[in-house]
Amino acid sequence: MKIEILDQPEPQLADFLLQKIVEFNWQHWEVSERLPLAAQLKDQQGNVIAGASARTFGDWLLIDTLWVSEQLRGQNIGSQILAQIETAAIARGCNKCLLDTLNFQARGFYQKHGYQVQWTQQGYPKTGAKHFMVKQL
Repeated sequence: MKIEILDQPEPQLADFLLQKIVEFNWQHWEVSERLPLAAQLKDQQGNVIAGASARTFGDWLLIDTLWVSEQLRGQNIGSQILAQIETAAIARGCNKCLLDTLNFQARGFYQKHGYQVQWTQQGYPKTGAKHFMVKQL
């Protein structure tokens, strides 16, 4: 046997390894599903101009992404999307939310909506910071 370091691994390897960890984790968690959740706003041409991507997992809403096109920023669209995705998660039984944001992204926005920084990773990826934030829904 020989361990290989791969500078350009095939995507199938990462998928395989992730699947094996997922299989192991499901044997130990008390919840049986992780459900996708999203919100979108489209313009008259059908183009997505704002939205959020998340998952619900047990008591938790896990927000992966919240994005608003530049021309809509400052018009309360992000706040509306955040509120609606939180409401949808509450309807699924969630009572907490976890997300992360980078130092140049939206920490102040989330704090305005009741999120608190639980942990900050300084020096991410080199000179920035990544904030992990939580809110009780």
